[in-house]
Amino acid sequence: MPNQNDIAPDFTLPRDGGTAVTLSALRPAPVVLYFYPKDDTSGCTKEAIAFSALLADFTARGAHVFGISKDDVQKHEKFVKKHGLTVGLLSDTAEACEAYGVWKEKSMYGKTYMGIERTTFLIDGSGRIARVWPKVKVDGHAEEVLEALKAL
Repeated sequence: MPNQNDIAPDFTLPRDGGTAVTLSALRPAPVVLYFYPKDDTSGCTKEAIAFSALLADFTARGAHVFGISKDDVQKHEKFVKKHGLTVGLLSDTAEACEAYGVWKEKSMYGKTYMGIERTTFLIDGSGRIARVWPKVKVDGHAEEVLEALKAL
């Protein structure tokens, strides 16, 4: 997993709406990347709604906010429509989860499997990681990320 002050691994990923996002092309804007396990599950929905609710505050500070999961673009579009989301959702068809160290072995009910560990990265305008939140707890998280953005 990249650490604070590391250059954020670059990527180009497809997003909802049919376009693609290249991280390095967003400079000098700050970027929030929140990696989440799966569209339309309770925690992931709550997190996406929280970031969507604060999107105007992030945008007012020049920041982009993107959620990233392994779900495909069509699933993202259904998720966006169902919950009225305004944050961009990227489909990790490449290696972003591995590059950011969030693709991990997890376990549930005694079974192990590979999945995304809920993690958020705040990237400053120069492309460096300003802050990392591993193993995110959803309640109050979007607000905490916004406060960290204000402190940049």
